[in-house]
Amino acid sequence: MADAVQPGDANDAGDPVARHLQHLAVERRLAPRSVALVRDALARLRSLADEAGVALAAVQPQHVRGWAARLHRQGLAPRSIAIQLSAWRGLYRWWAREGGTGAPVLNPVDGVRAPKAARPLPKALAVDQAVALAEYRGPDSADPVLAARDHTIVELLYGCGLRVGELVGLDAVASPAAAGWIDDADASAHVLGKGSKRRSVPVGRAALAALAAWRALRGRIAAADEPALFVGRRGTRLSTGQLRARLKALAIAAGVPTHVYPHMLRHSFASHLLQSSGDLRAVQELLGHAQIATTQVYTRLDFQHLARVYDAAHPRAKRKP
Repeated sequence: MADAVQPGDANDAGDPVARHLQHLAVERRLAPRSVALVRDALARLRSLADEAGVALAAVQPQHVRGWAARLHRQGLAPRSIAIQLSAWRGLYRWWAREGGTGAPVLNPVDGVRAPKAARPLPKALAVDQAVALAEYRGPDSADPVLAARDHTIVELLYGCGLRVGELVGLDAVASPAAAGWIDDADASAHVLGKGSKRRSVPVGRAALAALAAWRALRGRIAAADEPALFVGRRGTRLSTGQLRARLKALAIAAGVPTHVYPHMLRHSFASHLLQSSGDLRAVQELLGHAQIATTQVYTRLDFQHLARVYDAAHPRAKRKP
């Protein structure tokens, strides 16, 4: 364990960096990899402080802000900068708690935050790809029961924007104990979403037709006492892992040229609905987002689509070199 903190550390037993690393490795029992990450971050802190001609105990918030900005200019990712700051903050917090000669009274890293990381855009299928996947029935050699089940799953994921957990949680029949079910009478799916919040979403004609075909075959593989709407070969509720694997294989067989996973169909549902309607609030309600800001990411996705159309079609879009 001691080897995990010795390389690159100061030899002085009173050195706060060495003692802090020893504390992390021995007392807090952090994994060697975690200790190594902290050690590298503190080595960088020491290097920056030495270059500025300031002792670690004399580092001020303005120093830390300047160093964080410098790391950002050098191309370090915001998440990596956040890891650096967290390690530095941990050192000063421990140092102040331990006390001793030269220990700083205030933590110079408190209040300093890493640059905000850009939120990655959700990945969505093109409309023709999503429709092709929804209309695909599987190869001729496919088990007709499983093919009907998988087709229904795709229709519900893309047609209703359900989360994978909401879909596998559906029961075949509505009951007080059911996490979710589909009501044919009003063509709606009632699901239990994040935060145990219930919501209802409309189910389209194509999904209802697929659902009727699956229900007619479900009894062939479902266990007698199994309440789940979607079951696996053993007759029990389909797991999220099984669903992901089936969807991936189905997309490959359908010729979709990208890796497809359940949440991608939810993203596709939201993006395509927003492109057609422009009604952000309605999309928020259908997805079950608590905050409109969560849904607004799809407006950026829609703009990217518009930008690609512009670049491909407008005479002035392509500039001459």
